[in-house]
Amino acid sequence: MATQLPSTLRLLDRSNDTEAQPILYAFALEELLCRAIGQGTPPILHIWRHPRAFVMGLRDSRLPSAANADEWLRSQGYDTAVRNSGGAAVPLDKGVVNISLLLPKGAGDMEHRKDFDLMVGVIREVMASITNRIDQGEIIGSFCPGEFDLSIGGRKFCGIAQRRQQLAISVQAFLIVEGRGEEKAALARGFYERAAISATKHDYPVVVQESMSSLAECLHLPLTAELFVEQLRQVMNNRGIPFAQAEEIAGYPDDSQIHEMITLMKERYAISS
Repeated sequence: MATQLPSTLRLLDRSNDTEAQPILYAFALEELLCRAIGQGTPPILHIWRHPRAFVMGLRDSRLPSAANADEWLRSQGYDTAVRNSGGAAVPLDKGVVNISLLLPKGAGDMEHRKDFDLMVGVIREVMASITNRIDQGEIIGSFCPGEFDLSIGGRKFCGIAQRRQQLAISVQAFLIVEGRGEEKAALARGFYERAAISATKHDYPVVVQESMSSLAECLHLPLTAELFVEQLRQVMNNRGIPFAQAEEIAGYPDDSQIHEMITLMKERYAISS
């Protein structure tokens, strides 16, 4: 059964734009696009990747030694940031496909589950021709754990978070499509081992490396991020959802606006330790 997506949805594919921009670029862009959607711009399905980054959640940034852990990550060449959506820390590279549903929020709409369900439906639909073995539910020991974790055979490959503005929302999913999930879990575990000194275990997820996997590993297929994006685009095309260039999207911010938002987000969501 097809997921009930808005008929006015537009597809914004930035998955090949992976080199020049800081990790907060995508989050700042979505913050501004959500403002535009709140003023009448059609909803957007945004696809993006980043070559080497580590994105913390707000709670992660408040751990006692988060600044030291951040310095450790940067010494290894990771671009780091604190995001303003829910969830915990996530490592990113070119094998991870990020998908965001940017949608208008109705007056008095406080029910967030349906928005998560919508994202789960999109991912299941994209994967339908490959597998029907996707399970939903929190995977204990994973990084960025939550009720809407997606897994195959008990190993998580996808997490979903949300950012709610007054008039719009962003439902954000990361999908580990290729590469080794255990390596990403080891990096997240290393971050928490350095950041959470003296914190209680209720303040951060205890990451177990074997809890994470890529889709390619789970399915034993030569699946790549590029092939996944191609499949996503084909599914959307079959549904009549058009691809949109940036200049075709009303209210699309220019680079100066995006970098102003990056500066604001760095100030507002700075590591507190």
